[in-house]
Amino acid sequence: MSVKFTTNEIKYIALFETITSTTVKDCIIDDEHNKITFLVKKGDMGLAIGKNGSTIGKMQKSVDRSVEILEHSDDPGEFIKNLLSSATINSIEFDEDAKGNKIATLDVDSKSKRKAIGKNGQNIQRARQFAKRQFEISNIIIK
Repeated sequence: MSVKFTTNEIKYIALFETITSTTVKDCIIDDEHNKITFLVKKGDMGLAIGKNGSTIGKMQKSVDRSVEILEHSDDPGEFIKNLLSSATINSIEFDEDAKGNKIATLDVDSKSKRKAIGKNGQNIQRARQFAKRQFEISNIIIK
Protein backbone atom coordinates (compact mmCIF):
# COMPACT_ATOMS: atom_id res chain seq x y z
CA MET A 1 0.00 0.00 0.00
CA SER A 2 1.41 3.39 -0.93
CA VAL A 3 0.78 6.44 1.23
CA LYS A 4 -0.02 9.76 -0.42
CA PHE A 5 1.65 12.63 1.40
CA THR A 6 0.48 16.23 1.63
CA THR A 7 2.83 19.04 0.65
CA ASN A 8 3.50 19.79 4.34
CA GLU A 9 4.27 16.13 5.11
CA ILE A 10 6.72 16.02 2.20
CA LYS A 11 8.39 19.19 3.47
CA TYR A 12 8.76 17.82 7.01
CA ILE A 13 9.95 14.41 5.79
CA ALA A 14 12.64 16.02 3.62
CA LEU A 15 13.82 18.19 6.52
CA PHE A 16 13.79 15.25 8.95
CA GLU A 17 15.76 13.02 6.56
CA THR A 18 18.31 15.80 6.00
CA ILE A 19 18.82 16.44 9.73
CA THR A 20 18.80 12.80 10.86
CA SER A 21 20.21 10.91 7.84
CA THR A 22 17.39 8.37 8.27
CA THR A 23 14.71 6.99 5.97
CA VAL A 24 11.15 8.05 6.78
CA LYS A 25 8.36 5.61 5.88
CA ASP A 26 5.45 7.76 7.02
CA CYS A 27 4.60 11.00 8.80
CA ILE A 28 1.53 12.32 10.58
CA ILE A 29 1.12 16.00 11.41
CA ASP A 30 -1.09 16.62 14.44
CA ASP A 31 -1.90 20.35 14.41
CA GLU A 32 -4.25 20.00 17.39
CA HIS A 33 -1.39 18.89 19.66
CA ASN A 34 1.38 20.75 17.75
CA LYS A 35 3.17 17.47 17.10
CA ILE A 36 4.73 15.60 14.17
CA THR A 37 5.19 11.84 14.33
CA PHE A 38 7.71 10.22 12.01
CA LEU A 39 7.81 6.53 11.21
CA VAL A 40 11.42 5.58 10.44
CA LYS A 41 12.85 2.53 8.73
CA LYS A 42 13.62 -0.41 11.02
CA GLY A 43 17.08 0.08 12.51
CA ASP A 44 17.11 3.89 12.07
CA MET A 45 15.70 4.74 15.51
CA GLY A 46 19.06 5.43 17.23
CA LEU A 47 20.25 7.56 14.33
CA ALA A 48 16.99 9.54 14.36
CA ILE A 49 17.21 10.25 18.11
CA GLY A 50 20.94 11.01 18.15
CA LYS A 51 23.35 10.97 21.06
CA ASN A 52 21.50 12.19 24.18
CA GLY A 53 18.57 13.18 21.95
CA SER A 54 20.60 15.80 20.10
CA THR A 55 19.23 15.02 16.64
CA ILE A 56 15.59 14.98 17.65
CA GLY A 57 16.20 18.20 19.61
CA LYS A 58 17.61 19.85 16.48
CA MET A 59 14.52 18.77 14.53
CA GLN A 60 12.14 20.10 17.21
CA LYS A 61 13.88 23.48 17.12
CA SER A 62 13.69 23.57 13.31
CA VAL A 63 9.94 22.93 13.17
CA ASP A 64 8.96 24.52 16.51
CA ARG A 65 6.81 21.49 17.30
CA SER A 66 7.02 18.37 19.40
CA VAL A 67 8.56 15.52 17.39
CA GLU A 68 7.91 11.84 18.01
CA ILE A 69 9.76 8.98 16.32
CA LEU A 70 8.43 5.46 15.88
CA GLU A 71 10.11 2.48 14.24
CA HIS A 72 8.58 0.63 11.30
CA SER A 73 8.35 -3.15 11.04
CA ASP A 74 7.19 -5.38 8.19
CA ASP A 75 5.43 -7.58 10.77
CA PRO A 76 2.02 -6.05 11.69
CA GLY A 77 2.15 -7.35 15.27
CA GLU A 78 5.61 -5.94 15.94
CA PHE A 79 4.58 -2.75 14.15
CA ILE A 80 1.61 -2.21 16.49
CA LYS A 81 3.82 -2.96 19.51
CA ASN A 82 6.26 -0.30 18.26
CA LEU A 83 3.41 2.20 17.87
CA LEU A 84 2.27 1.62 21.45
CA SER A 85 5.68 0.92 22.97
CA SER A 86 4.86 2.72 26.23
CA ALA A 87 2.19 0.08 26.99
CA THR A 88 2.66 -3.58 27.87
CA ILE A 89 0.91 -5.60 25.16
CA ASN A 90 0.43 -9.25 26.12
CA SER A 91 -0.92 -10.43 22.77
CA ILE A 92 -2.36 -9.28 19.46
CA GLU A 93 -5.01 -11.10 17.45
CA PHE A 94 -5.83 -10.23 13.85
CA ASP A 95 -9.30 -10.88 12.47
CA GLU A 96 -11.75 -9.59 9.89
CA ASP A 97 -15.19 -8.14 10.47
CA ALA A 98 -18.27 -9.05 8.42
CA LYS A 99 -17.27 -6.53 5.74
CA GLY A 100 -13.76 -8.00 5.38
CA ASN A 101 -12.01 -5.16 7.23
CA LYS A 102 -8.86 -6.12 9.15
CA ILE A 103 -9.13 -5.66 12.92
CA ALA A 104 -6.34 -5.94 15.50
CA THR A 105 -7.42 -6.79 19.04
CA LEU A 106 -4.85 -6.10 21.72
CA ASP A 107 -4.67 -7.70 25.13
CA VAL A 108 -3.04 -4.87 27.06
CA ASP A 109 -1.84 -5.15 30.65
CA SER A 110 -4.44 -3.47 32.85
CA LYS A 111 -1.82 -1.18 34.41
CA SER A 112 -0.77 0.23 31.04
CA LYS A 113 -4.12 0.67 29.25
CA ARG A 114 -4.02 4.40 29.98
CA LYS A 115 -0.61 4.62 28.27
CA ALA A 116 -1.90 2.75 25.23
CA ILE A 117 -4.92 5.03 24.91
CA GLY A 118 -3.10 8.26 25.76
CA LYS A 119 -4.48 11.61 26.83
CA ASN A 120 -7.82 12.14 25.07
CA GLY A 121 -7.15 8.95 23.06
CA GLN A 122 -4.32 10.48 21.03
CA ASN A 123 -1.96 7.44 21.24
CA ILE A 124 -4.51 4.90 20.05
CA GLN A 125 -5.78 7.33 17.41
CA ARG A 126 -2.26 7.81 16.01
CA ALA A 127 -1.68 4.03 16.09
CA ARG A 128 -4.92 3.48 14.16
CA GLN A 129 -3.87 6.02 11.52
CA PHE A 130 -0.46 4.43 10.99
CA ALA A 131 -1.89 0.86 11.01
CA LYS A 132 -4.47 1.86 8.39
CA ARG A 133 -1.90 3.58 6.18
CA GLN A 134 0.79 0.88 6.45
CA PHE A 135 -1.18 -2.40 6.72
CA GLU A 136 -4.80 -1.54 5.84
CA ILE A 137 -5.85 -2.44 9.40
CA SER A 138 -9.23 -0.74 9.84
CA ASN A 139 -9.32 -0.70 13.63
CA ILE A 140 -7.29 -1.43 16.74
CA ILE A 141 -9.31 -2.55 19.74
CA ILE A 142 -7.89 -2.62 23.26
CA LYS A 143 -9.42 -5.19 25.59
